[in-house]
Amino acid sequence: MRSLLVLLAGLVLVLGCRQQPGTTLGKAPAGQVRTILAIRAGDTPPQVTLTGTMVEKCPVAGCWFRLRDDTGTIKVDTKSAGFVVAEVPLETKMTVAGRIVESEGEVIIEAIGVRY
Repeated sequence: MRSLLVLLAGLVLVLGCRQQPGTTLGKAPAGQVRTILAIRAGDTPPQVTLTGTMVEKCPVAGCWFRLRDDTGTIKVDTKSAGFVVAEVPLETKMTVAGRIVESEGEVIIEAIGVRY
């Protein structure tokens, strides 16, 4: 009986101390993480996953934001995915999944999902 209690206590500690998965908006990002530099160089598939920090966002509705990684900054549009990031604070670390598109002469990501 004592060993069962010790086992249960250990299980509670392990499960209680693990990192929480975070919040996901849209479809959960998956796949190999690419860099913004690789996107700009054209060395990625049309659908990508990126990680970085949100450094700017639409001040009105949160329908777009700028993501920065170690290689650069890129605009991420969330309108077509059906979610906004108005409640997500600046400087939040995120993982973004989306499609690479060109909009008004700028390469951007049309998000399909974000996890932070």
